[in-house]
This record gives sequence, structure tokens and C-alpha cells, in this order.
Amino acid sequence: MEILIAIGILGGLGLIFGLVLAAASKVFYVETDPRLDQLNECLPGANCGGCGYAGCGGYAEAVLKGEAPIGKCASGGNECAQAMAAIMGVKAEAVTRKVALVRCSGAKSYDKEGNLLKGARVKANYEGFHDCLSASKVGGSGPLSCKFGCLGYGSCTKACKYGAIKVVDGVARVDEDLCVGCMACAAVCPRQLIIPVEPDRNVVIACNSMAKGAATTRACTVGCIGCGLCKKICPKDAITIENNLARIDYSKCDNCGLCATVCPKKLIKDSNVENLGDPKVEPINGPAI
Repeated sequence: MEILIAIGILGGLGLIFGLVLAAASKVFYVETDPRLDQLNECLPGANCGGCGYAGCGGYAEAVLKGEAPIGKCASGGNECAQAMAAIMGVKAEAVTRKVALVRCSGAKSYDKEGNLLKGARVKANYEGFHDCLSASKVGGSGPLSCKFGCLGYGSCTKACKYGAIKVVDGVARVDEDLCVGCMACAAVCPRQLIIPVEPDRNVVIACNSMAKGAATTRACTVGCIGCGLCKKICPKDAITIENNLARIDYSKCDNCGLCATVCPKKLIKDSNVENLGDPKVEPINGPAI
């Protein structure tokens, strides 16, 4: 009998609390804009942070409030932007797909004796945390002779939610088919090597060294020395030399590839050319400089 009474009391309390909660939900109900759910449905749900917000939900809410422009979702691309614009009753500009470019060509290759044939020279062995930021804090700006190059400890690969970046021969490389251009990788690169570019560009200058030519040559066999030959031959005036580094203005570049043919370091890559060849560099013996 006592068990039945206890069960009855608990059941009664449950019923009372349920009624109280139901009444509270009615009293304190806040009507939400149905467009918020529709906006969230347009977004990929990757929560990559490329839009500048903590997640897709935060970006959708910001768009609804008019605090963020449509088209900031790199993962969703143009299709997502147009769908969100239709929901908000506005016209959105076409979103051009971008992919990440790692501005470093210092991938290392060695001969059978272990001599460096190509790439950035190593001046010290780093045995700390397997993280680019940690490695960059080591005395002398990290273990590489080039203080501008890719450290190769994979911070960007950990940040990429799409598996689009891998470290190959000591340098991060992007798989453009997998990259959505969210640039989460760029946010964690301590040397600010990664920039967004259009995936259909053929000519790239994958270097970030702003050191003078002689210093760059001592640090890396394929670094840009700012010689200006590419600038002189460019028929569209699309290349400038800034801080000892050649840069391409893609709004002017027509992908002719002439710059790639004159680069003494064979640094400038042209995907229209099957094989540009490697720079003729003698094996490097002795301690790194």
C-alpha cells in the first residue's frame, strides 16, 4: 500500500510540474522568424568559421539581422549565396569560388647521399611540439634558414575540415578539388603564407620571402630573388616587385606564362606547361647557413 501511495505522489508531482512547464512555455514563448531556419538550411553546416562567425547558425542570424552581407560562406559558394538572397528578398552578387594557395615552393629533395638538391635549408633540428606556431618561436625564427617559408608542422592540416591540405616534403600543399576556400588554414598559419586565389589561374608565384636576393639564395634554392625578369617580360604589366618579391595582379594577368619561362629559379609555375624543369642546383654539403 505504501508503495502505491509513493507512486501516486510521484505521479502527481510529475503531472503538476508538467503543467507548470507547459504554462511557462506559453507565457514566455518568443516567436522566431521562420526565415532563420530557412537560412540555416541553405548553409552547409560545416561551421568552418570562414565567414568570421563561430558557426553557420551565427552567420545565419547575423544575415537575418542585417549585420552580415550575403555571400560570405565560402563552403556554400554561389549556390548558397543565391538561395539566401532569395529568402531575404534581395539580389546577391555572384560569388567567385576561391581556393587556398600556400606561397612557398621550398619542398625538399635530396640525393642518395642525403645532400639537399632543392628546397629550403634547415639550420637546426626542432624536437618540440608538432605545431607551426611553437616551431616559429624557437630562437632565430624557427628551424628553417628562411624566416618566411612554410615550417611544415601541419597546423593548417589540423585546421582544415575538408582534408584539403597535406604536408609533402616539408611544405603544405592544397588539393584544389577538396578545398572550399574557407581559409581556416590561413587563420592558423603563423607566417601568413596562405592566401585565397581563383582555382582556374595557371600562373602562380609560390614564395613569400621578402629578404634580399643574396639572403634568399642562402636560405632556399628556389626562393624569389626579386630579379625583375618576370616583370620586364610581362605584356600586361601584371607583375610588380614589392619588398624583393614578385607579385601577380590577377585582375591583369591573362595566364600567358611568359614570366615562367624567364624565372632563373623556375619558381613561377604555369600549369599550362607540362614540365618547366627544375633549377640546376649543385648538391649542398656541410652545415646549413
